[in-house]
Amino acid sequence: MRYITAGESHGPQLTTIIEGLPAGMPLVADEINEQLARRQKGYGRGRRMQIEKDTVQITSGVRHGLTLGSPVALVVTNDDWKHWTKIMGQEPPDLEDGEEVKRKITRPRPGHADLNGGLKYGHRDLRNVLERSSARETTVRVAAGAVAKKLLSLLGIEVASHVIEIGGIKSEVRKYESMDSLKEIAENSPVRCLDANAEKAMMKAIDEAKENGDSIGGIVEVIVEGVPAGVGSYVHFDRKLDAKLAAAIVSINAFKGVEFGIGFEAARKPGSAVHDEIVWDEKKGYSRKTNRLGGFEGGMTTGMPIVVRGVMKPIPTLYKPLQSVDIDSKEPFSASIERSDSCAVPAAAVVAEHVVAWEIASAIVEQFYADRLDTLISTIEQQRTFAREF
Repeated sequence: MRYITAGESHGPQLTTIIEGLPAGMPLVADEINEQLARRQKGYGRGRRMQIEKDTVQITSGVRHGLTLGSPVALVVTNDDWKHWTKIMGQEPPDLEDGEEVKRKITRPRPGHADLNGGLKYGHRDLRNVLERSSARETTVRVAAGAVAKKLLSLLGIEVASHVIEIGGIKSEVRKYESMDSLKEIAENSPVRCLDANAEKAMMKAIDEAKENGDSIGGIVEVIVEGVPAGVGSYVHFDRKLDAKLAAAIVSINAFKGVEFGIGFEAARKPGSAVHDEIVWDEKKGYSRKTNRLGGFEGGMTTGMPIVVRGVMKPIPTLYKPLQSVDIDSKEPFSASIERSDSCAVPAAAVVAEHVVAWEIASAIVEQFYADRLDTLISTIEQQRTFAREF
């Protein structure tokens, strides 16, 4: 499977086209809208989340609630477009004297793509960069991931996310009774944290950052259960599934690091305390005593839960602006403010959940026969049976 997204932050709409979904998969807009609403929640979000109430329109690839096997097109309309038609219109503008100067952005913000994007494409108006590089694009990445999650659920695979750290405050609760309980606790927490005490401290830290005109980052964790063993590849470096997941996580705006299982802690432990011992019984077949490697060995799934974490840096737009340089005048200035989130980590956990879901679903569709949903379900069950009896 593959997908491509199009659209600017303040443009008329965001669009994604998905190719490779099996035919016969149930899909309705409400299921996608539920996930889009989750992306807009979270303590520390700014006013943009109140302006935009994201909903999707399925414009192709689905008939009577079932996928056709042809490309699926999803469109999310920007409600705020009416205020940006003159600035972001596609037709050449009819400008009055001096209006071009007012419209043009020449002041790059530290931590954003503004300056580098201008240098790459030769844009003297940096709005041409910031509109596309905005995290608003993750709206349709979540929409595509919601479709992937639907497919995974039909294959008996569940995906969930939670926040384990914000602003240096760490959750002490990592264990969960079931995926359903994990989802319930995370959804009911303003910061998607399983630890009630840490939740309060995280919210306080977000408030303090906002009062100080600052921002804070954190760490999110995504867990996937039910993936059969052997998905991915050890044969080719570019087909290793953990590598694909790492790339997907770091591709999210503001994410700067990724780890699996115990992750970087493995550097401080001996091998005997890192690798997972293999066991077998007649009911489950092969499994591991522990899951320190996060469900991967040799670029392939082990059948254990996939555990992947991502590090999100603080949002770079601050209310106490950092210094930069105007690209026209070359004079220093204090960077302008384009948004007001003091912390987007809870929402970023939802984005991470969906990009992980996409990569898992894509790997399964690539590896197993997937033109039809019924045959894909049957093939996955055969793989699980094979893994138990091998």
